[in-house]
Amino acid sequence: MAEVKLTNVVKRYGSVEVVHGIDLEIAHNEFVVLVGPSGCGKSTTLRMIAGLEEISDGEIKIGETVVNNLPPRKRNISMVFQNYALYPHMTVSENLGFSLKIAGKSGAEISAAVANAAEILGLGDLLERTPAELSGGQRQRVAMGRAIVRHPDVFLFDEPLSNLDAKLRTQMRVEIKKLHQKIKTTIVYVTHDQVEAMTLADRIVIMKDGHIVQVGTPLDVFERPVDTFVAAFIGSPPMNLINGHIEADHVVFSDGNRLPVPPDFTGKLADGRQVVFGFRADVLMPKGHTLAESGVVTDLDLKIDFAEPLGSESILLSTLGGKEIQARMHNPRPVNEGEVLTCELHLEKCHIFDASSTKNLRE
Repeated sequence: MAEVKLTNVVKRYGSVEVVHGIDLEIAHNEFVVLVGPSGCGKSTTLRMIAGLEEISDGEIKIGETVVNNLPPRKRNISMVFQNYALYPHMTVSENLGFSLKIAGKSGAEISAAVANAAEILGLGDLLERTPAELSGGQRQRVAMGRAIVRHPDVFLFDEPLSNLDAKLRTQMRVEIKKLHQKIKTTIVYVTHDQVEAMTLADRIVIMKDGHIVQVGTPLDVFERPVDTFVAAFIGSPPMNLINGHIEADHVVFSDGNRLPVPPDFTGKLADGRQVVFGFRADVLMPKGHTLAESGVVTDLDLKIDFAEPLGSESILLSTLGGKEIQARMHNPRPVNEGEVLTCELHLEKCHIFDASSTKNLRE
């Protein structure tokens, strides 16, 4: 079994603490993605699991073994980096088998392992090429194949797709997901791209300033963000967040607009309380251009500043409470700048956050 468990793990560089006592349990065969903005501590956490960074305090276990003091080669992990780290003078076949050759495996064992990895990743026709003769996506598949041949307990991916263009990133996300389904092992994956996190993960770990802010399934963190940071970070476009205050079961904004509080909050919030009202573009849609949904709906007239056509839908930009907001228009039509549209807001899918703590008051 290849569970990974971090208990009160701390990382300091001199007197500066960059990871602050995090706790995390990753189950056997689970695909967990660490995501967050640059400098949040996600790559440092991955490197501590790998043994490339020493931990300052706490404990890391892989399976039943405490690995705090074990070098990387004794942790039975394989790591895939964003820069591929292939040997330029070796063929694909030689790159795939190099770690096994260093480990003293027989030629037959190496050939069998290389053939298996090549079959899994579709590298059979590329085995005699050098890295210079490969595309970026092919090089990344070779880097993954080199990790596969070692049959590690845990795969660690450090922003492996950041050097690829948008189309290749989409293709490689599919490749990585297929890889996990085929080899059934534990994967810890680091990215700053929340789309990668949402599409790949069994669970997402959202980090900020060296702390874990929220852990949950992609649907959990999308639908039930614990605070305004998660609400703004997860989802594309990000959640609309508007400052206001409570008055008679309504949120009143600085421009005088007011909206009813979601049904779950009726009668529960004191007048005068400072809050942040949050909702996604998906729940604010012009009449006649909505997806059929039931629930509590309120109408909102919006003056459209800009429309971004995306084919089967458009993103509409407007202003509410002094903040730019976005709505989603299904089966779109051309929208003129300054046009006023009556939109339906699905209140049961809206959120209210405390203005001071930024915490979701639904939790």
